[in-house]
Amino acid sequence: MEFWAMVAHETDSGIVLTRQQVNEDFLGPGDVTIKVHYSSANYKDGLAITKGGGVVRNYPIVPGIDLVGEVVESADDDFAPGDQVIAHGYDIGVSHNGGFAEYARVPAEWVVKLMDLSPRDAAALGTAGFTAALSVQALLDRGLTPDAGPVLVTGATGGVGSVSIDILSGLGFEVIASTGKTDANDLLSEIGANEVIGRLPEDPNAKPRPLTKARWAAAVDSVGGASLAYVLSAIGYGGVVAASGLTGGAELPTTVMPFILRGVALEGIDSVNLPIDRRREVWSRLGKELRPQHLSSLVNHAPITEAEKVLRSIQSGNHRGRTVIGVLGEF
Repeated sequence: MEFWAMVAHETDSGIVLTRQQVNEDFLGPGDVTIKVHYSSANYKDGLAITKGGGVVRNYPIVPGIDLVGEVVESADDDFAPGDQVIAHGYDIGVSHNGGFAEYARVPAEWVVKLMDLSPRDAAALGTAGFTAALSVQALLDRGLTPDAGPVLVTGATGGVGSVSIDILSGLGFEVIASTGKTDANDLLSEIGANEVIGRLPEDPNAKPRPLTKARWAAAVDSVGGASLAYVLSAIGYGGVVAASGLTGGAELPTTVMPFILRGVALEGIDSVNLPIDRRREVWSRLGKELRPQHLSSLVNHAPITEAEKVLRSIQSGNHRGRTVIGVLGEF
């Protein structure tokens, strides 16, 4: 079997993404062979085609940390030809060939059968939407209810941020969206934000304070760095922050004050190595009570041949929402 793939190669001048024909040996090990219908564009995929990005162990590789499609062959009894499935996280797209190809093969314990979501909606959610659902669930697991007060979402125009706003709004929460994009107010309001504020902290040159006036009951943070430190200082008593990103930096210039004086909880959100039973449970909820109500407003579509262009826009900070990468019939 031969098929088309977008393959990332390391060169002296950087990483290049090349459309090329490969054979079945390129699929690698796994129990489930999938005809890929969709992938999606994620920040991590952008790092995979960036020299020194730090996520890919060895080149060449097929990027695409999300893959959605139809099972064509399975050595595992839990899956049969024709099943609609999604696989993401684990080693996909970083050390195991990913979704930017017509076919993929992965271990059965990485695969989630789609029940209440269409393949395209699953791809539109992808890793970012799944991370958003994990973040919201972390707040709910801490006992957060809509009457506790407003919930802040940073990085509001990104994939995690925008889907988090949509989910939280659908659950009845008052949502405050933080973004550096001054022209995003209409979109953020459309998907459920009650108020849109600028990037945090408001004064990036001000000396960080251990605690500031309590402004929010909880937060979903996909930025990290100084932004997360500020958010922690402004969460009310007994509040919780779900943190999943580091676009603002990996350092956290904070103190223990929010934790020991206000009882604030910091929940780390990992979508890569989450055990498959928990992963399947969250995907089931994404098709039901955590299902975003405005996903169509957040989604763009691009053919696989334009994947590199989309990933570069994510890296430059010019991307919004989610982009589904069409694979089936789009090579």
